[in-house]
Amino acid sequence: MPIDVASPEDPTDPLQPALVEGLARVVAVEGGVAWLEPEQTTSCGACASSGLCGSKGIGTSESWLERRRFPLTNAPGLVVGERVVVGVHERALLKASGTAYGFPLVVMLGAGAVAQWIAGSDGITMATMVVALGVGLVGARLGARWLGARGQLAPRFLRRASAGETCRID
Repeated sequence: MPIDVASPEDPTDPLQPALVEGLARVVAVEGGVAWLEPEQTTSCGACASSGLCGSKGIGTSESWLERRRFPLTNAPGLVVGERVVVGVHERALLKASGTAYGFPLVVMLGAGAVAQWIAGSDGITMATMVVALGVGLVGARLGARWLGARGQLAPRFLRRASAGETCRID
C-alpha cells in the first residue's frame, strides 16, 4: 500500500521546520516586486518615557527600518500600505546567526589558541586574534552572500495581516 507523503509546504507535517513569523508593511511596488519594511515591535518606543529617550532620532530603530527593507515577489498582488505576515524557516535563522556570529568567533578563538600554544606570547596571540577576526568577518560575509544567493534567507509571504494582528509567539 502506498504511504501518504505530505507535500513540501504542508503545515500539518511535523517534520517540516517551524516558521518564524513577522509583520511587514508594503512600502513600494515596482513591477513584480513588492518592497516591505518590517514593523517595529513594541520593545522600543512604547514605554512611558519614549519621548525623552530620542527613540525617533538618527541612528535609532526608526531610521534603521528604512535600511531593513527587503524585496518580495509580488505574486499575491500586494499594494502599498498593506500589512502582511512573512515567515522564515527556523533553520534559516540558525544558519544566518551561525554565519554572522559563530563563524568569526570560532575562527578568532581557534587562531588565538593556536597562536598562544605556538608562540606563548600574549602580544602575538592578541594580534593573531585581531587578524583572525577580520578573516572570520570576511568569511561570514561570503557565507551570507552564498546563503542569500541560494534563497535560504529570503522571507516568504504567508498571508495578509488582519486588522490589529500582532506577531504570534508559540
